[in-house]
Amino acid sequence: MKERLTITLDTDTLELLDKEIDGKKLKNRSHAIEVFLHRVLGNNRPKKALLLLGGKGTRFRPITYEMPKALLPLQGKTVPEHLIELFKKYHITDLVFSVGYKADKIKEYFGSGSRFGVKITYVEEKEPLGSAGAIKLAAPLLNETFIVTNGDELKDIDIEEMYHFHKHNNALVTAALTTVKDPSAYGVAKLEGNRILEFVEKPAPGKAPSNLINSGLSIWEPEALKAIPQGFSMYEEDVFPKLAKDKKLFGYIFSGQWFDTGTPERYEKAIKEWKGIK
Repeated sequence: MKERLTITLDTDTLELLDKEIDGKKLKNRSHAIEVFLHRVLGNNRPKKALLLLGGKGTRFRPITYEMPKALLPLQGKTVPEHLIELFKKYHITDLVFSVGYKADKIKEYFGSGSRFGVKITYVEEKEPLGSAGAIKLAAPLLNETFIVTNGDELKDIDIEEMYHFHKHNNALVTAALTTVKDPSAYGVAKLEGNRILEFVEKPAPGKAPSNLINSGLSIWEPEALKAIPQGFSMYEEDVFPKLAKDKKLFGYIFSGQWFDTGTPERYEKAIKEWKGIK
């Protein structure tokens, strides 16, 4: 619900304001003032992010017999460090690391997070729980709007814009969607407007409903945690279909960088092409 407000600004301030209006991110003066107020008041982003780092990295064996995939170097940093840079860009410094396989090595490397300029809290899977099970394990720490991200993908997303999109649509979960030439190896989004109807997993070539795939980053409301079943579960298979049926799952399409590092071939491509967080 919005209320009309009349304000008076000097001409110099108005000129500065008008220079920021681009018709897209900032549509007009009213919208620009609202966005800037949200930014100043800290209501322009989630306050917490959950990174899923529990995987065994089986496709990187024998390397991952010795170290967790989360510690593999990429341009001199681990993938979680690149994600930390993304979150710090939007002043998100309260992070939860969901760990499992070789958890002690991840904890030893990242510690409290202080040397990276963030605060890290750990939740540890004693047995594999799946992507959704890991989120449910962290539920006691997730009592307001939060981000979930896979720990093996690089992405450069406008989190502020995505957050406003999420709130505007009254979504329970908003998944960031990116475009790929060949979506047959991923979960492909079928959309109705901004609403996700379903994800089609690994469609045959030429059968995909779109070229938009789940980028592995999403914004959640705590209420969405109720959709996660007990025990092992995957959010792509066990949670998103429920939310889509209730018309509470939305897709935010972004055009920034995105690299999947989940296989040696994709990892090599990311090393060569990732340009970092700007």
